[in-house]
Amino acid sequence: MSARRMKLAATALLVVLLSATIALWSRAAEARHPQADFVAPMSYGEARAIVAAAQAREEQARASVAQQTAGVNPDLLPTMQTVYFPQTGHHLSNRSGFLNFWRSNGQVLVFGYPLTEEMVEGGRIVQYFERARFEYHPEQADQQVQLGLVGREMLEVQGVPGGIDDPQSGALYFPETRHTLSGEFRRVWDKRGGLAVLGFPLSEAVDENGHSVQYFERAKMVYLPEQTNSFLASQAATRGFPIDTLDEMQLSDLGRQLAQVRGINSAPVSQLAGTLAWSPSIWERRIEVNLSEQWLSAYEGDLLVFRAPVATGRDGFNTPVGDFAIYSKYDMQTMSGCMAGECWTVPNIPWVQYVVGGVALHGTYWHNAHGTGVRMSHGCINLRVDDAQWLYGWADIGTRVIVSY
Repeated sequence: MSARRMKLAATALLVVLLSATIALWSRAAEARHPQADFVAPMSYGEARAIVAAAQAREEQARASVAQQTAGVNPDLLPTMQTVYFPQTGHHLSNRSGFLNFWRSNGQVLVFGYPLTEEMVEGGRIVQYFERARFEYHPEQADQQVQLGLVGREMLEVQGVPGGIDDPQSGALYFPETRHTLSGEFRRVWDKRGGLAVLGFPLSEAVDENGHSVQYFERAKMVYLPEQTNSFLASQAATRGFPIDTLDEMQLSDLGRQLAQVRGINSAPVSQLAGTLAWSPSIWERRIEVNLSEQWLSAYEGDLLVFRAPVATGRDGFNTPVGDFAIYSKYDMQTMSGCMAGECWTVPNIPWVQYVVGGVALHGTYWHNAHGTGVRMSHGCINLRVDDAQWLYGWADIGTRVIVSY
């Protein structure tokens, strides 16, 4: 082979090797900086440093607690997992399964904080919370923790409203109590556990102290539309589908009211040795996003505590797969970006949590396709506004986010 041909062959080989190197580098870069819905608020290195520091702080806090517990006489330690709520001065444990039931069925949002310790009432172990009463039913193998009928019991004190025999068209009618469910009350009833958690409706939606309320066997809902962000309210009116927040429909403190009516002592007690002050960070938190199912699941340790439908990146803007972590949070942000010949600016996006590059978990008001299989975004993980709000309050910087098929 001539020197010239050898030189050309060497040059061709160099080009091939260089092209392969560039391709490998590009794939590695893409893994570090995947396609993004919007511009990332900071560099990859800065995000990594913030996440590492946050996770180190949580691990150090857990290690410190474990060290303190190690110094306590084992005979004084609770035999079952027990946490203390300084907000009300009471404990919650798994002796009767109450702690895990509270954690996996809505936590503070649905039940509020504990108002008493476990106690015996009517021959049964119970515990009062701000919005509920837990009851232990050992004879029920499939559901030993049940909710007391605090709504029914309060209405027996206040007076039970009459039922209706001619339900309105479109309303969900319950012949068991002769009452209906519709509109915002029906949506929230479905979302907060329905019959199992809230029970049958015991009234229609009625006006009480200037607010629309509805009584259920185990709860009372209060509709507070004035608590909704005005921008989101205008978007709901324009787009023709509901955009809910956690603030506009609240559960009242029926548990507290009933405890007061019955003269139950709710005075704070001293924190037991070896117990932890409650926080979601007691357990290692993680968020799992399943792109095939278009659903998100949140865990505290091995316990599933939250589920929500999502809408992720459409083809060409696919949501990246990997093991990430929340590195930046904004309760509201105007987000913009350009990619693949498209540019966009979206104002007032609520409850934003960045997980990698410009990819974030956030609420959406411009579509209602979550969980339908229709992938709508340029890469971000879209949630309904109230789901994004709950997740924002529960997660922290450093919380793992695992995205997979």
